[in-house]
Amino acid sequence: MLRALLSATRSAKQDDPWDLAGRVAELESAHRAHCEQPDLLLVRRAYRIAEQMHRGQARKSGEPYITHPIAVATILADLGVDTATVAAGLLHDTVEDTSYSLEALRSDFGGEIAVMVDGVTKLDKIHLGSAAEAETFRKLVLTAGRDIRVMVIKLADRLHNMRTIKFKKRPSQIRIAEATRDVLIPLADRLGLYVIKRELEDIVLETLEPEIFQKIQEHIGSDTDRNRQVAAIVPQVRRALRGYKVNARLLDRPRHPYSVYREMQKHPGTGPADPPRLVVVVEGPPTECYAALGAIHQQWKPIGGKFRDLIATQKFNLYQSLHTAVNGPAGANVEFLIRTKEMHQTAEIGIVAGLSDPDSNPAEVQLPWLRRLLDWQHEVADSGQFLDSLRCDLADQDILVFAGDGDQVLVPKASTPVDVAYCTGPATGHRLIAAYVNGEIAPLSQALRDGDSVELVLTNEQPYGPSKQWLEHTKTPEAQLHINGWFDSAVDIDSTGELPVIPMQRFEDELKAGKNRLWRSLIARGRGLAGDRPLHNMASSLGFPDLDSLYLALAREKLDPDELAEKLITTVDRF
Repeated sequence: MLRALLSATRSAKQDDPWDLAGRVAELESAHRAHCEQPDLLLVRRAYRIAEQMHRGQARKSGEPYITHPIAVATILADLGVDTATVAAGLLHDTVEDTSYSLEALRSDFGGEIAVMVDGVTKLDKIHLGSAAEAETFRKLVLTAGRDIRVMVIKLADRLHNMRTIKFKKRPSQIRIAEATRDVLIPLADRLGLYVIKRELEDIVLETLEPEIFQKIQEHIGSDTDRNRQVAAIVPQVRRALRGYKVNARLLDRPRHPYSVYREMQKHPGTGPADPPRLVVVVEGPPTECYAALGAIHQQWKPIGGKFRDLIATQKFNLYQSLHTAVNGPAGANVEFLIRTKEMHQTAEIGIVAGLSDPDSNPAEVQLPWLRRLLDWQHEVADSGQFLDSLRCDLADQDILVFAGDGDQVLVPKASTPVDVAYCTGPATGHRLIAAYVNGEIAPLSQALRDGDSVELVLTNEQPYGPSKQWLEHTKTPEAQLHINGWFDSAVDIDSTGELPVIPMQRFEDELKAGKNRLWRSLIARGRGLAGDRPLHNMASSLGFPDLDSLYLALAREKLDPDELAEKLITTVDRF
């Protein structure tokens, strides 16, 4: 009997040398462990179709191609997604790489799974050429507007591809790593999927900077001082929390290689460093987080400028936590992240934490940054410009500012009042003439900070319009697109360099536009004009025959309104 059993086992291994059955069993186990209502029959049916369609295909590593969809689906299952998403992970490459059509998939598995698979299916390079990559990302963004899970599948797909990137040729490694750095990692950040973001960051660093990565890895592996410090700190933290009657788990959170690298970039000339960092996961409501903070600050002196309350002001990607740093034992800097159990789950898997609820509807997920992408993407017909704008939009961290009506506006870091104005569309942006930031008149080029209050001053006079100078300071793609669109539609100077003959209404409109631009510059400096006499004198001194000529020069950007405003102020103040 034993000999027969061993013979059967050897035969099974020969029939399945890549242990596909074991990998599928691991997938099912992960799905059962992390999903409240798993449908394993659907998972098995999706696997059978995927295995049949990919049969005979191989990856660069030599493994059967089906190992990739299984790995992607397992990553998704470990996140705790629903069965439909796991099934879509198994099927995600069938429409792109096999004869299985989207219509057949929709018939076999329904519209919900078909939408997700279609969303991650790349567009054909044969027909689109160099535009294929950009249009594929545009398709991803548009589909995410219908079902945010498509982005989660795309990230799981890229994560497994990055895990096996060593089998690619070096030029492909660099191209894929750079695209991952510029688009996919920022998307993981926007979705709060830090468990994927961290691993992608490390693989990208290892791919693009292998020597630096190796140096950091060696430091992390040999840093015994940090381990001793953490071991000494933990009992003291527990005592401090007990004194405040706070029940909590303490988790050591060492920096991953890319996080160490980022700190080295901030402080040139320094080597790898990983000071102690603990996560305090409290049992109870958010108020317990503040009690824990009090206990830690009572025990050790906090370091100025290191406290951040990301519970009261929740980040755009749903992340919540209290951040602080203290002068710990023997003067060592110790960092703390304090959060509830629910916040801790969201800190790891972000948007998926909400999607794991069986009653949730992915179509109802409305993320401000995604709405912004959806709003401006249709304005960009050129594929290259779209991808550049997407990279730019994703490159910057978002900040939250408050408009004059109390509305919260999410814009990229260092955005200006111009960006805020165009967030509500060109009808507002084109009419902007000045802005107050935190109650004070501010230049329209002023970089905003998180939490700033912005009150826009708009003109109702016709015509109105932006200044080309705004393009030097705007951060949002929609602002840049609307400003460029305004000037693209304007009347150009003809080839002779002479101003074209224009209708009277257009002439009057340009006069008003010139006035508005000068007025804007004066208001930004807290000034105004009681009459036209100083302006008449200035026009004459600059060689303009009359005020109309001066206003036309301003409207057509032949004259800088800021320089003119400064000269006017100097002239008036002299007398």
